[in-house]
This record gives sequence, structure tokens and C-alpha cells, in this order.
Amino acid sequence: MTATAAPPTLWLDSPTQYGRISRILHWSMALLFLWQFTGMVLKVTLGLHPRDSWLLGTHAHVGFVLMVLMVLRAIWAIANIHRRPSYGTGFLARCASLGHAALYLLMLLVPLSALVRSWASGRGFNLFNTIPVLSPGTATPAIGQFINGTRETLGASIHGLLGWLLLLIIVGHIGMVILHHWVWKDGTLHKMLGRKA
Repeated sequence: MTATAAPPTLWLDSPTQYGRISRILHWSMALLFLWQFTGMVLKVTLGLHPRDSWLLGTHAHVGFVLMVLMVLRAIWAIANIHRRPSYGTGFLARCASLGHAALYLLMLLVPLSALVRSWASGRGFNLFNTIPVLSPGTATPAIGQFINGTRETLGASIHGLLGWLLLLIIVGHIGMVILHHWVWKDGTLHKMLGRKA
């Protein structure tokens, strides 16, 4: 007995559910974000440093992978824009649309701000310490101070602030999924699980 290939339509989005490619991108990014924010929470609560923890030591590399996946996901979403499930109409639908737009924007800006910080510091960036992504350049202190924060901004790092804002929106996203699935019981979660509601 030979396994048959899945029909192409199973890989594409449809009005009733997200296709396999969308689901793979979504859930792989969800796992990587869990990894990232677990590391950052441990860093803040336990005062860990990347030298102390392999989890923290991978932060920049996993962040870059997340940025690449986000770009692929955005391209795939645009390619499927007329096929994918609709947000519906009305106030909540507009809120869902704006919430997803904010997620996409922050998923791009958070890793980009880290890359700009590396560039401004003159360090550069090698993915997994092997693949050159950003060549070391001349340090640019003005940009570095802007990205990392100064005494006037209470040392607030733009990368960190955007990262925690992203976490807040992700928590809101999860909260809405819980509301849709267990309170309203409208089958929204099934669209990303690939099941019929």
C-alpha cells in the first residue's frame, strides 16, 4: 500500500480553514516565541545572562529565524488573501484585523531593531555563529544610544519595549482564542487546527 500525496488544496488556505502551510508557519512560530519569551522571563526574574543559559544564548539566532518565518508568512498570507477565512464584519472583526496587523508589524520590528542595534554597535551578526548576515561596521554611537536607550529614557531599550509589547499582544491574541473557542464556541480555533468546526 503506497501513501498518496495530499491534494494541493490541503496546502492552501480556504474560507473554512487555514491550509497546511499557514498552520505549519503559525505553530512553528508559536513554539519559537514560547522559547524566546521563556528565556526573557527567566532573564528578568532570575537575572540570568546569555553566558549562564543556553536558552538565552540562542535568543538572537531564534529571533532572526522568527523574522524570516514572519516574512514568509506575510508573503503567504498575501498570496492567499482571497482564499483564507474572513474576519467577518463589524467592530470585533475590525479589532481582529487591527490586532493581526499589529502582530505582523511587531514581529518584523522587534528583530529588525536588534539587527540595527548590532550594526550600530559595530558587532555585526552571524546566524548560529556561522552564517554571516550582517557584517561588522563602524560603530555609530548616536543610533546605538537611540536603540538601547539613554539616561533620559530611563535606559529603555526600543528592542525590549517592542518585545514586551509584542508579548502583550500575543497574550491578548491567546485570550481571544480562548473566548472564541470555549465561550462563543464558534469554531475559530478549528480553522488553525485544520479541523471542521
